[in-house]
Amino acid sequence: MNTQTATNIFLNVNNVEVIYDHVILVLKGVSLEVQEGRIVALLGANGAGKSTTLKAISTLLRNERGDVSKGSVEFRGERVDQLAPNDLVKRGMVQVMEGRHCFAHLSVEENLLTGAYTRKISRAELKRSLEMVYGYFPRLKTRRTSLAGYTSGGEQQMTAIGRALMAKPTMILLDEPSMGLAPQIVEEIFEIVRDLNQREKVSFLLAEQNTTVALRYADFGYILENGRVVMEGDAKELAGNEDVKEFYLGISSGARKSFRDVKHYRRRKRWLA
Repeated sequence: MNTQTATNIFLNVNNVEVIYDHVILVLKGVSLEVQEGRIVALLGANGAGKSTTLKAISTLLRNERGDVSKGSVEFRGERVDQLAPNDLVKRGMVQVMEGRHCFAHLSVEENLLTGAYTRKISRAELKRSLEMVYGYFPRLKTRRTSLAGYTSGGEQQMTAIGRALMAKPTMILLDEPSMGLAPQIVEEIFEIVRDLNQREKVSFLLAEQNTTVALRYADFGYILENGRVVMEGDAKELAGNEDVKEFYLGISSGARKSFRDVKHYRRRKRWLA
């Protein structure tokens, strides 16, 4: 299906279509893979279908009157698209939603502890998990008694990722981690994602509009447009692709095109894959 070279397919999304309210077709045959130990970026403009793809994988669509009408999702060799979200968490896959969604009335540490609710572990193991999270996010340890609703956007994003880590996942679906954050905080969060990938062996599928940053940290990428995958490839190759540079990175190697030229170019680009 794609040009990834690793052999251990952790997540396999096969020809998935998604319909909202039994009428609105949002995803139109999306297929992608995440190999074990990889960071894979799902890229595209706002409204391209990135968040819907993640929710189709994590089975959270039903909360929004959405349904996978065609295709399948397999995680670690088992079909999972009919599972309840908490069952998927128990199997090692956790989604960090767009917009952080922290419990504003709880402290940072209480938010983190809610992430371990699916695990039957001792108090000592719970403490070790907390210390692991604080090791990656030392700022959260400083703010652990603060109400999450009064922390900064970056701290809330860190809390949301830390809460996911408390479930001891093998895969995290990370939705728009850079949204609304200062560039320095975005870099800090992506550095932590890379550390978690390398040191804790957590695989990531991250949906992101910030193509520049995502391709710098990812191993592989898919580009969505209007609910379809229009391009895929090694992250470095995508970052150097002229179509990607012009329409997603804002860089053009030639003369500036007129609006009419751009419309034609977009139509051509849509079917490159």
